[in-house]
Amino acid sequence: MRGTVDHLDLTVRDPLMSRKFYEAVLAFMGYTRVRQHENGFDFDMPGEGGWRCSVGLRRVLGRGKHEIHDRYSPGLHHVAFRCRDRSDVDRLHYLLVRLKAVILDAPAEYPQYGSTYYAVFFSDPDGLKLEFVFQD
Repeated sequence: MRGTVDHLDLTVRDPLMSRKFYEAVLAFMGYTRVRQHENGFDFDMPGEGGWRCSVGLRRVLGRGKHEIHDRYSPGLHHVAFRCRDRSDVDRLHYLLVRLKAVILDAPAEYPQYGSTYYAVFFSDPDGLKLEFVFQD
């Protein structure tokens, strides 16, 4: 499986504040919080044959000038997580509403990205754009 994502680390202003959001969202996707350390948390999703994917939350340590994420500045634009079933998108949307998360675009079809592309777009507490997508 050459080229698959092994891990993704996201820099957040306050890992404790972001923890509730990410624990709920990542648990829905199948991740489990496996570590807590002085700079944040790690969540893992086990895969087949020993493969795993990890998402880490790391406390901001730099002296960046912007307060929230700007996806149009150099750097990360957004993170898209894939799901197995179209109904997963709707169920995550329901969870996000209960969490009072910022919904950027409610679940909808996006034929410009593919004939079966169905996704919800939302923000984390620091304004990082996230996506949950189903493609057949």
